[in-house]
Amino acid sequence: MLERTLTGEECSLGVSADGVSLRPMATADLEAAHGLSVKVRWPHRLEDWRYVAGLGAGLVAERDGQVVGTALGWNWSERHATLGMVIVAPQVQGRRIGQRLMQGLLAAAGERAVLLHATAEGRGLYERLGFATVGEIRQHQGLARQAPLVMPDAGERLRPFGRGDTERLIELDAASAGMPRREAILALLDNAETVVLDRDGEAVGFSILRRFGRGRAIGPVVAPSLRGAQALIAHWCNLYTRKFLRIDVEAGSGLIEWLEGLGLRRVGMVAIMARGEMPVRGPEAGQYALLNQALG
Repeated sequence: MLERTLTGEECSLGVSADGVSLRPMATADLEAAHGLSVKVRWPHRLEDWRYVAGLGAGLVAERDGQVVGTALGWNWSERHATLGMVIVAPQVQGRRIGQRLMQGLLAAAGERAVLLHATAEGRGLYERLGFATVGEIRQHQGLARQAPLVMPDAGERLRPFGRGDTERLIELDAASAGMPRREAILALLDNAETVVLDRDGEAVGFSILRRFGRGRAIGPVVAPSLRGAQALIAHWCNLYTRKFLRIDVEAGSGLIEWLEGLGLRRVGMVAIMARGEMPVRGPEAGQYALLNQALG
């Protein structure tokens, strides 16, 4: 969590005329942050907040002792950062609270290129802050159907994750996401289910399934080809047939219609937005599904 205090330019963002102040997010704020996400009908559990907050640093907007806004940032390297979990309580929207939260996190990101995923409601704000739309993410979810058999490419097979795979999977994720996310992957490997795509004894892809919201979420999915990605996703659909699953994929992933056929219908869309140099990521780099919309 963010231990630093607002200084310099960020201090000027701290208090507004309407009594709303900004301060670093602390662990003690997570229950209030979760309550705020429930109010805006986000599916996150308190445990989902703990996972993402534990990997980054955040700000809260507060009025009369009540948390009325949140935002989190993750500085993955000296070059790249992601921002997310930007929420403003309905009763105080329209007061530039979201902008002030974003300006605080952007100041903390410094010269890093910044990536985020924006709803239609948030795009105008992010454009004013210098972000440009560079793609689109489709959210798919539903009760999974039994998947037809998908054979990986020649020489490849699915196998269980072993502890000896850890460093290789961290490396594959970094290459596919365009930024190192070691701690995020380590936390998932310790608390979620993982299947590996193997070629001649070496991991060339993987996918992770974790508890999230009202069911489970698939992601990230990393594979050298579309067929490999489908084999990894089909594994979870067959293991959790008629269970609620969610997956977030790029519009150009080649998976959209196939996912619909598995009962994972499209229920939403967010824009991929970047300020600065966009990291090389996505299907061409091997990333067929996001870890989640906040972390990328």
